[in-house]
Amino acid sequence: MKRIIILFLLLIILLSFGASFGNLSFNWDTIGKYFPKTSQGTSGLGAEKVKIASEESVITDVVDKVSPSVVTVSIVKTRSLSRIFEIDPSDPFNIFRQRQPGQSQKVEQDIGTGFIVTSDGLIVTNKHVVSDTNAKYKIVTKDDKTYEAQKIYRDPSNDLAIIKIGASGLTPVTMGDSSKLKVGQMAIAIGTALGEFRNTVTVGVISGLGRGITAGSPFEGFVERLDNVIQTDAAINPGNSGGPLLNSSGQVIGVNAAVSSEGQNIGFALPINIMKDALAQFNKSGGKFERPFLGVRYKMITRDLALLNDVPEGAYVQEVVEGSPAEKGGVQNEDIITKIDGKKITDQDGGLTKVIAEKKVGERTAVEVWREGKTTTLSITVGENSGE
Repeated sequence: MKRIIILFLLLIILLSFGASFGNLSFNWDTIGKYFPKTSQGTSGLGAEKVKIASEESVITDVVDKVSPSVVTVSIVKTRSLSRIFEIDPSDPFNIFRQRQPGQSQKVEQDIGTGFIVTSDGLIVTNKHVVSDTNAKYKIVTKDDKTYEAQKIYRDPSNDLAIIKIGASGLTPVTMGDSSKLKVGQMAIAIGTALGEFRNTVTVGVISGLGRGITAGSPFEGFVERLDNVIQTDAAINPGNSGGPLLNSSGQVIGVNAAVSSEGQNIGFALPINIMKDALAQFNKSGGKFERPFLGVRYKMITRDLALLNDVPEGAYVQEVVEGSPAEKGGVQNEDIITKIDGKKITDQDGGLTKVIAEKKVGERTAVEVWREGKTTTLSITVGENSGE
C-alpha cells in the first residue's frame, strides 16, 4: 500500500512538471528567457539563427557571382567555296553552263572561352584558342554584347593569351591561390561547351595535381605540351578551353585547357598562379610577354635512347632559328646540348625549355654541346622572345 501511494505521488509530480513545460514538450521560447541576449540582439536558444549552406547554394552563388565575367571567344574567317557547274535546261547537248568563278564565304564560329581580368577590357584565354594569326576574333559577353578583339598577346612559354577589347566598366574575376589546392576539394567550370552551349556549368572535384599533358584545339589543330596542370572530373569539353576553373568561394584557381580523349570525366587546367605571374610580367613590360629565348627546335634524347645510340643525353638540335642567339653563338643542326652553366639537360628535369626559362634576358651562359664525338663549350647571350 505504501508503494502504491509513493508511485501515485511521483506520477502527480511528473505530470505537474510536464505541464509546466507545455504538456511534456519543451517550450524553448520559455527557456530562452533564462539565456542572455546574443550579439545579434536575439535572445534564447530557440531564437538563435544558424545558416546551413548546402552544396547546391554554394554552386549557385558561385555561378551568379562569376558568370558575368565569363566570355565566349569566336573566330571569324573567310573560306573559299569550290567552283560549281550549273545545268542549262535550254541546251540538251551542253548540259553544263560556263563554269562559275569560285566564291568566298565568311564563317563565324564559337571556339573557346575566356574570362575578364580587368575592368578596362583584358581577357584571359588559352593560346591555342587564338593560335590563328590570320583570323579575326570576337568576344561575346554573357549579356550578348559583342566586341572585336583589338589586340591579342600570346605567351610564348605557356598556353595563355591576353585579348584586349574596347570596353570599360567590366566585372573582373577574383583570382585564388593554386599553391593551396588539395585533391578532393570542389571544382566548378564555366564555359562554351562544344563551341555551342555558352555559359555551361559543370561541377566536380580536384582529381589530381602536377599532371603533364598535351593540349590542343580541335578547331585549330594546334597542340602543345603542358606540365604541372590541375586534373579535375568537372566536365571540360572542347570549347571550354580558356574558361575559369573555380573553387567554392568563386575564386579562379585554374584556366581550363584540355580534356582527355581517352577517358571520361578527365579534364585539365593551368594553375592560376602561372597566369598571375604571366599577367604581372605582361603589365610590368608595358603590354608584352617577354621570355628568355635561345632559338632552337629540338628533340629530347632520353637516357635509354642515348645508351641505344651511343650518344649523350640532352637536347638534339633539329633546327637553329635564323638570327637567334643560338645561331650567333655557334650552335649547329644535329648538335646535342648537354649542359647549360654546368646544369645537365635531361628529359626527367623538364628538358631544355625549363632550363632556359630560368635564365634572364641578356644573361651570358655557357652552353655545352656534343658535336661529332667531341664536346664544345659555347658562350651565348640569352635573347628575348615576346609573344604578340
